[in-house]
Amino acid sequence: MEKSNRVKIADEFENCIKRTITRLDNEETHRPFHRALLSDEALFWSRFERSFSTSFGQGVIERISCNVALAVEDTTANTQHKTTVNLSANQLSAIEEHINLLRYNNLGRLPHWDTDLQEIQKKAGTIAGELMPHRVISDLWWHRDGIDHYMSIKTVKPNIDQTAEAKRDLLKLKMNDPNCKVYFGLYYNPYGDNRIDYKWSPPMKVFDFHKDPVVLIGRDYWDTIGGTGCYQEILDIAKEVGVRTKELMIGLGNKETK
Repeated sequence: MEKSNRVKIADEFENCIKRTITRLDNEETHRPFHRALLSDEALFWSRFERSFSTSFGQGVIERISCNVALAVEDTTANTQHKTTVNLSANQLSAIEEHINLLRYNNLGRLPHWDTDLQEIQKKAGTIAGELMPHRVISDLWWHRDGIDHYMSIKTVKPNIDQTAEAKRDLLKLKMNDPNCKVYFGLYYNPYGDNRIDYKWSPPMKVFDFHKDPVVLIGRDYWDTIGGTGCYQEILDIAKEVGVRTKELMIGLGNKETK
C-alpha cells in the first residue's frame, strides 16, 4: 500500500482517539451510584470506552474501507453510493416474499445465497411490463476490472432488521446487474479469527454467516476490498498508531484519576 494511503488510514484511527478525548473534556456526567460503587479508574475507563465506541463508528469504517479500495490500482470508490435499479413488479414482489419468509421462519430451509437468488429469479419469471426505478444506497462502492462492487457495512453484531434490509438491497442490485458483486460486510469477527467461529444468532435467519459467499467477516472483508494481506496491513497500521495513542491515554488516565 502506498504511503499516502497508509497516512490517510492512520489519521482516521488517530482522530478517533482525539475526538474521544475532546468529548470527555466537554461531557458532564453525574452518576452518583456508579461513583459510590466503582473506583475512579473504573469510572473513567468506562466513560472512555463508551465514548471511543461512538467515535469509532460506521463513518470511520466506511472511510477507511474506501481508502483501502482506492489503494488498489485502477480502482474508483466512494461511500454512501447511490444506485438507481430498474426492476419489474414481479422482481420486487419476489424479493419481498423472500425476505418475509426468512423473517418469519417460513422458508422451509436455511438461507443459502445462491439458492435464494435462483428461487427469486424463478418466481419473478420473465421480466414483463414497466420497469420501476428504485434507489439503493450502498455504504461502500468500488469499480475494479470492469465490475461494480457494492458493500453493505454493518456492526459486528447486527440485528435482524438491519440484516434483512441489507439483503433486500443486495438482491435488488444483483437482479438489476447480474454481473455486479455484492457483499454484506462485518469489519471484524468478535468471536475469533475463523469465520466458522461467528455465532451471533439473530441475523443468521437472513444469511448463512458461515458459508454464504456474499457475507464477509474480518480478514475476508479487508482482503476482498484491498487484496490478499490487507487485513494484516490494516492491523499493522492500527498498531503503529497505537504506540502514540496509548501514551496519550496513559497520561490522560493519570490526570483524570488523581
